[in-house]
Formats: sequence, C-alpha cells, structure tokens
Amino acid sequence: MMNFVKQTLASIIGTLAGLFLFATLGVSSLVILLITLASVDTEPTIKDKSVLVLDLSTEIRDKEPLVNIGDILSDKDSSVLTLSQVLKNIEKASKDERIKAIFLDGSNASSGSGYANSSEIREALLKFKESGKKIIAYDVTVSEQEYYLTSLADILVVNPMGLIELNGIGTEPLFWTGAFNKYGIGVQVVRVGEYKSAVEPYVRTQLSPENRQQLEVLLGNLWDNFLQEVGKSRKISTNNLQKIADTQGVLYPKEAEKLKLIDQVDYRDKVIAILKEITGNKGESLRQVSFNRYVDIPVTGITNNSSSNKIAVVYLEGAIVDGIGTREQIGGTRFARILRKIRDNKQVKAVVIRINSPGGSATGSDIILREIQLIQQTKPVIISMGNVAASGGYWIATGGEHIFAQPNTITGSIGVFGVLLNIQELANNNGITWDVVKTAKFADLGTATRPKSEEELAIYQKSVNRIYDLFLEKVAKSRNLSKNKVTSIAQGRVWSGKTAKKIGLVDSFGGLNAAINYAAEKAKLGKDWQVEAYPTARGFAELFIKKTLDEEMKITNNSLDPLTQEFLKFQEELKIIQTFNDPRGVYSILPFNWELR
Repeated sequence: MMNFVKQTLASIIGTLAGLFLFATLGVSSLVILLITLASVDTEPTIKDKSVLVLDLSTEIRDKEPLVNIGDILSDKDSSVLTLSQVLKNIEKASKDERIKAIFLDGSNASSGSGYANSSEIREALLKFKESGKKIIAYDVTVSEQEYYLTSLADILVVNPMGLIELNGIGTEPLFWTGAFNKYGIGVQVVRVGEYKSAVEPYVRTQLSPENRQQLEVLLGNLWDNFLQEVGKSRKISTNNLQKIADTQGVLYPKEAEKLKLIDQVDYRDKVIAILKEITGNKGESLRQVSFNRYVDIPVTGITNNSSSNKIAVVYLEGAIVDGIGTREQIGGTRFARILRKIRDNKQVKAVVIRINSPGGSATGSDIILREIQLIQQTKPVIISMGNVAASGGYWIATGGEHIFAQPNTITGSIGVFGVLLNIQELANNNGITWDVVKTAKFADLGTATRPKSEEELAIYQKSVNRIYDLFLEKVAKSRNLSKNKVTSIAQGRVWSGKTAKKIGLVDSFGGLNAAINYAAEKAKLGKDWQVEAYPTARGFAELFIKKTLDEEMKITNNSLDPLTQEFLKFQEELKIIQTFNDPRGVYSILPFNWELR
C-alpha cells in the first residue's frame, strides 16, 4: 500500500513538474519569438496619392498605457494613440507629398477623449488645412465631442440613418448616500472649502447650491468655447447654434443639412468616392494609411531630432496615490524616483510636466511637488495641463515656473477633505461585534469599526485645515498672489482654463507642443534638442503585440446595452474609492463622478 502511495505521489509530482516546465518553456519561447519578430527591421511604407485615416473610435491619451497579458487576452479596445503621436502625424501629413487628404472616420466612434485634447487636435487640423489639403469627415451617430472635431472638415457627411447630437453639455453626478444608509455603512467627512464637493456623493442625495453654481459656470464656459469654435467653422452664429440646442437637441441628417450643420447626407461609400476623386485614384481602390501605422512612417524632409540636449516630458495621468500605485495611477513614490533620475541626468536641460489628473492623495501630490521644486532649482520646469489638472493635480502644478492650459481645461479645486467610513451598523446587523483594549484614549483612532467621536473628528479636521493652509501658501507663492486672493478663488472651486487664466491660476493658453517649445526657449536650446518621454516607452514585444492585434481587438461602448453601461459607471466609481490610501486620510480631488455629456 505504501509503495502504491509513493508511486502515485511521484507520478503526480512528475506530471506537475512536466507541466510547469512545458508552460515555462512555452511562455519563454513566445516572448523570445515576439522580441525577435519585433526586432526585425520592417519599415512601413506608403504609396503616393494616399489618405491618412483617423478612426474617431481611437482613444487618445497623454501617454501610451502599459500592456500586460490580461489586456492581450481580453476583448478590451486596444486602439490607443498618444496626443503627441496624433499631433505629429497631422504635422507630418501637411508636409508629406504622398498624403492628399485626412479622413476623419466616425463609423465606429463612441465617445471623445476630452475637450482639451480635442482642442489641441483641432488646432493641428486647422493648420493642416492651411497647407491646401482637404479634410473629409464621415459619421453615423454624431456626439458633440465628435462634432467639435468634424465640424471643421471641408466636407462632412453623415449616414442617412444617423443622428446629430446638439443639446448642450451636461453632467449627471452619482450619489451613494441612500445605499450607504440602507446597508449600514457610516460616513463622516471633514473638509475645507464651500465648493469642495468631492465628499457630496457620500453625504448628500443631490447637489449642494455651491456645487450646482460652480458646475453651471464651468459647463457654461466649456459650452461657450464649443459654440465659438464650431460656429466659426460652420459659419453659423452662436445664437443660432444655441437656438438649435434649446429647441431641437437631436437632429436627423436631413435637418442638420438644411441648417448647414453638415454638408451631405450619404453612405460611407460615397465618402470613399469623394476621397478617390481628391487623390486622383478613381479607377482604383482608395490608398489609405491609418494614424496608428503612420506613426512609424518616415517623411522626407521631416526627421526626428537627434540631440544630446533632452527635454524631458513627464506624463502624470490618472488619480494620485501614496506609494507606488498601479500602472493607471500616479504613485507618489514611483514618480518621485523618476523625477530624481531626471534631475541627475545632465543631458536633460528642461522639463515639461504634463498633468491630466483630478488629484487624489495630498501626501502623494506633495512628494511629487518636492521633486519638481528640486529640479526647478537647476532646470526650467514648465507645466502643461490636459483635460483636467485640478486639486492634487494643481498642487503639483505649483512647482512649475509657467503653466499652459486650454480654455476648456478643468482646473482649480484648491481644497482638501477626508472621508471616514465605518461598518459598525452593517456588521452588527449581521451578528459581528468588536471589543477593544488600548493604552491611550486615541489608540484606535483609525478604526473603521465605529463612528468617530467629536474629539476624534476635531483631530482629523485639524489635519485637513493644516493641509488646506499649506495648499494656499504653495499657490500664493507659486502664482505670486496674496494669500487672501488665493483664499477667495480656492474653497475647492473648479474653474475652466479660460477663467483660470483671468484669475491668475494659469499663465498662457496652449497645448503640449506650446509648453515644449517654451521649455526649449527658456533653456536657450535653439533647435538643438530632443524630446524624451517619461515613464519610458514599452518594450519591443509589447509594441509588436499592440501593432499586431490592434485592429482585431476593437470593441466600442456602442455594443453595450444601457444597463451594462450604468454598472460599468458604478465600477469606475468604486475604483476611485480604492485609491483612497493617503496615510493621513486627507485628499485633494475633484468630484470624481462628473461625466460630461
């Protein structure tokens, strides 16, 4: 019997060892194969009389996301371009004799990549038109963010079965208070700032008057910018556009054509015929190249600068957390390490900090700020704000000597708060109780098993007040404003970039390229410089995987039913709550459940 057991165990162990070895060799071989294939010099080419195609379903981010094996095996949309890649592609295409037009294809579009990013792309497309080349756009269901881009096209065609949304910008905040009450989750908050509304989802069931006021002003500024830019492109007065939004909201294609919002109502094949005519390829298939592929195509007369003088562009995108953080977060410790390397790198002559963050951990924000301040002592540091640079994002921005933003960037929110959750009622209702032994009155101050006493709340409030006062001082010193002036524009209030410039929180309007050029000017580099992005780019294998699978792995929100979309919103809300890891429990973050529609 013992021999049988021994043989059985030996067989099992041998089988497991074999499987492990097979799996290890298999994965290793796959990685080696991918690296080998990705290392092969297969420079992409492009034919003459081609059209550059921007798929409007492509997600445009500040930095390219890292890829893991889970992303590869999932059906998540992998079509991502960086803003820098898009802007450079448009500039290249304006000088590339082989490119005759740009095609903005909205066939699969689902949502935009933010109004500030769209502003930068819009500016680049307008410059492209100055080269004399055409921009042709096609769409089916046209959202306002898509229309913000496609409205500048020389010819805008919409599918006969399509719709055009022109009903203003709105947001529908989510509140958890009723659910917390129902399930016995206790919430106590400490905050500074009448407008610091990030705590409202936990303690209210609707917007406070202050939050409603700031939202109305903010959305009003963004909407005014939309009306101005679209009106200029379509040669329609802002009053007429506002009238359409107030009286119709959603238009059928023929209605939109009659109002001159679009140029034609037809199918995609008609647009292809128009593009063939522009390129002179009537009898052939349309020669086209995607934005993703064009990134790697060289253009005669346009070379990537190769210089020992580097301008470091550091991309801070996501929620700010204490510690390392995940690949989608801004970890204070991780980015402090990156910034220290940049400071010690003698080739780096100037630094641009690109911020696209609603904020988060006050501690994480300050750790990053300190490293920026140390760089500023020896090198120029310029701030570029993306779609949003508020709360902790603006805390970090105070380290730069010059701040660039778009008029529709969301910024400000100078305020702090703490959310103190407890599960006493929820646990008690299910038969769970706690007891405590302690050597001092406040030994269990950080517990989530009971509500905080008034004395304990006072301790937290003192911490929040101190952090808020530090925030005011940092802004006052950085922006050369009196503390009283900063106090009047703080209170957690959110501003558009347009208003932020008026009240002194922003220096200049402009995008990422404007910030980089300004940094080169401040460092007196002339034209002898090269941009270096941080965190560093992905490896060969990841790039190969992305390029190979990019087209096969697309899926848009249009394929999801409305109920699933709402559950996904809940999931995103919970992700934000999971970032609350500040050691002091103090945060500077936007009301994170805003979604502009």
